Amino acid sequence: MKPLIQVKTNQAVGLASYLRMNPASGVVEIGHLHFSTAMQQTAHASEAMYLMMKRVFEEQRYRRYEWKCDDLNVPSKRAALRLGFSFEGVFRQAAIYKNRNRDTAWFTILDTEWPQLKQAFESWLDVDNFTKAAQQKASLQSFRA
Repeated sequence: MKPLIQVKTNQAVGLASYLRMNPASGVVEIGHLHFSTAMQQTAHASEAMYLMMKRVFEEQRYRRYEWKCDDLNVPSKRAALRLGFSFEGVFRQAAIYKNRNRDTAWFTILDTEWPQLKQAFESWLDVDNFTKAAQQKASLQSFRA
């Protein structure tokens, strides 16, 4: 798979990390997602998430990949669903954040779901699915249907 477009910059455009890595139980979480406006809502952002998933399931052999966010963070919840995570529920008053009770929304992808999701990502990321201006022709969701 060839990259969609080459990004030539000497500046960071985003940060994402793995959290709560628990190899014994096969569970890992993605977190601390911070994408600049240059990265937000782009194919590069989705490709980065795909590459992190691929590493989790194929190289590290985890069985469960979690995405958690403030339940008030609608853009994050939408992103999780668009990327193929399944909503599992809300942990009420899971933390105190900025002097308020924070409810945490939980999303997951399981290892058994990965092969089908991987195929959708690879079809979506194919260069033929993008215009020369890097605009998608078909959505990721259309490949997951």
